[in-house]
Order: sequence, then structure tokens, then C-alpha cells
Amino acid sequence: MSPLSAQAQTIAAAHQAAFSLPVVGNPVLTYSSDAPIYRAAKQACLSMGFIEIDAECLANAWQAMCQRTGHFDPASWPSEPQDFGIPSWPRANAFAPCPKALGLYAVLPDAAGVGRMARAGVPTVQLRFKSDDSKAIEREIKASVEAVRGTNALLFINDHWQAAIAAGAYGVHLGQEDLAEANLAAIRQAGLRLGLSSHGYAEMLLADRVSPSYIALGAVFPTTLKRMQTAPQGTGRLSAYARLMRDYPLVAIGGIDGDKMGQVMASGVGSVAVVRAITDAPDPEAAATQLIASLNWYNRGLC
Repeated sequence: MSPLSAQAQTIAAAHQAAFSLPVVGNPVLTYSSDAPIYRAAKQACLSMGFIEIDAECLANAWQAMCQRTGHFDPASWPSEPQDFGIPSWPRANAFAPCPKALGLYAVLPDAAGVGRMARAGVPTVQLRFKSDDSKAIEREIKASVEAVRGTNALLFINDHWQAAIAAGAYGVHLGQEDLAEANLAAIRQAGLRLGLSSHGYAEMLLADRVSPSYIALGAVFPTTLKRMQTAPQGTGRLSAYARLMRDYPLVAIGGIDGDKMGQVMASGVGSVAVVRAITDAPDPEAAATQLIASLNWYNRGLC
């Protein structure tokens, strides 16, 4: 990448502390516009370790922000939905709403775990059941729906949207890779809530196009549960994501435990997803109770 322009240097200098991640490889600058602010912002974002597709989103938003405000302020950071082309609400294509704050969101491997956490008072649970056996998947989803019956827990099913509809689950959670294959119209028509994963600006904007019920933001910290295509985003970027997507219920995910709860909640998200903080705990119910208490404490602004 060529040396940064003076404007790019001022942008990077103002935001490195909050947003910088290591630059991977040797980014090659490509431009879709001759606008000087767009070009400077793209240079700056690439220098701070944003992947190319996110740098492009941010560069266009910087240009739109400067046109809207009528001046260039390197200390600002794009956070207005209109600068990213995000339409206003209400929307005709919106999925059924869910609570703005989903609270502690436990991701669990089987129906037994779903039931235990629902009875322990976890407000939101997700079944992430991995199997190639369609009958086993159907059984586990039906068992999970039964397991939360009589509790206040909201049940999301990871990936298996057809079986989730058939079993009458509260909602479905999909990854970005599932958007092209899942029948979103069928999920919406069935009244299920839809949660979507995102890992940066481009994926948040892609998720926003279908107006889901909530958006998950991650991975915030390093995680060994799955191979991530992007580096851990950190709490600085998480805060920026939360400001931009503030009209949605937001769920932070990725390497979060009780020790990191305060940092995450300070970003402005209302919900935190955990996996190993519960599944690897000697006493999952006690761990869940402590995490719920910590999250509620921060949500009340007492810490």
C-alpha cells in the first residue's frame, strides 16, 4: 500500500487507539470513486487493519458524512445509518420483533442443556446442534421446544430453519453463509424471529437488508469454538458497531466470560452470548446465575 495521504494520516491518528488491528498481508488500494475524502478514508481504514470490503463501506460512509455535514472532521467516525445507506424504520420486510435486550444468551449443544439453562432463568437460549442425521436434528429441536415450555426462555434454533418452523420455535439464528439458501420469506411468514451473525461493516449492512429481529456482533475476543474468517474485533470496534446499528437488538458474541462482561456492556449492546462460560463451567446453573446478575448490574448502569 502506498504512503498515506495527509488526510488519511489525520483520520488514522484520531482512531488508531480505538479501532486498529494488525494489518494482514499487503493490502492493495483499489478505488471506486475519485472523491478525495473517500480515498483518504479508505487508505486510513486499510492502514488500521479493516478488511478491504469493510474499508470500502467505511470510505463511502465517510464521503457521505462529509457531504451531509458540509465539512471534514478527522475526529468524527461514521455512525449515522443514513451515511451507510441504511433505510429508516418501520419496514415492510421486517421480521417479527424480539426484546431490545435479550439479556444473557446461552448457546447450547443439545436439548438437555437448553432445558437446564431455561429452568435456571437464562432469558434467551440457542440450540446449536451439529449432526448430519435429519431425524436426530428434528428430535433435538422438538425436545428443545418442549424443554423451554413453561419457562420464560426464548428459544432460537441455529441453522435448521425448516425444522424450527415445524416445531414452533421462537426464532432462528443464521450465519451469513446461510442467507442465500434459507427461505427467508417462509421464516417471516411463519412468524419466527430471525437473528443474523455479522463480523464487520459489510456483513452488518448485508444483514440489515433483510431487516432481521436482531444482529449478532463478533467475534469480540479470540475463540477456539470455530475458525473465524476475521480477526477478533475488540471492544472499540464493537462500540462503533453498536452506535451504527442502534435500532436493532444487538448481541455481542465471541470469547466473552464474566471477567469481560463490563467491557462488553460498556459498548452499548444490550445482550451477551456465551458458550464455554456456561458449557465448560463445573456448575453451569451457578455460572449462568452469576452471569445474569453481572449483566443485569451493568444494564442498570450501576457499574
